[in-house]
Amino acid sequence: MAASPLAPADNEPPPRRRRLRAAMTALFWGAAALVLAVSLLGGGEDPPDDSHVPHAPPAVAAETSEPPAPEAEPAEPEQAEPAPSDPAPSASAHKSLPRSEPVRLVIPEIAVDAPFTDLEIGANGQLEAPPPDDTNLVGWFAKGASPGELGTSIVAGHVDTKTSPAVFARLSELDKGDRFRVVRRDGTKATFKVFDKESFAKDDFPDERVYADTPDAQVRLITCAGAYDRAAKDYTENLVVFARLV
Repeated sequence: MAASPLAPADNEPPPRRRRLRAAMTALFWGAAALVLAVSLLGGGEDPPDDSHVPHAPPAVAAETSEPPAPEAEPAEPEQAEPAPSDPAPSASAHKSLPRSEPVRLVIPEIAVDAPFTDLEIGANGQLEAPPPDDTNLVGWFAKGASPGELGTSIVAGHVDTKTSPAVFARLSELDKGDRFRVVRRDGTKATFKVFDKESFAKDDFPDERVYADTPDAQVRLITCAGAYDRAAKDYTENLVVFARLV
């Protein structure tokens, strides 16, 4: 999922990406999929139960080896055609930035200007959530792609806390075509354009659609949504905003 800032040689993934893929494949792709432990707190009289969480993003796609192609029968030599003088650009070329930690998320349309914190895998094998009482903080899955890097970057934030609305309280107001920026550690500013937005039931979350690796640089902004279930002490849905680097 995460792409290295180094260019691949001989069509092979760079060593850094191979190591990251190998490590994260072992972590995420065992006999069963892990469950994401980003517990996005909801407000109300009864705070959500921190143990009830949405699904986990795979850090990288599992690499599989392709079987060797069958040997072809020898063919008669043919006259080579001349190469085109002005070849079209490769369809696989996508805009992206080198890997760099995000430091600030700026979404003018919904008045978000918040710092980032790293989200790591905890001792329980689940992804830790941002601090529950900080109303202006977002977290990113630090073992995945960084915002602007090739692949899918996961950014999560609370919709509210026990006492007040939080950083993603107005995330549902974003629409297709809206833009936001991620200020990165290397000083660059990655601009993203929203191309989709959808809420999913937590018990029917489309892991592949949301977390699958992508050939371009994309971001998922995720928070809680739907009705508040007082019995489960959690919201019933997750809101996901899909955006890509422009």
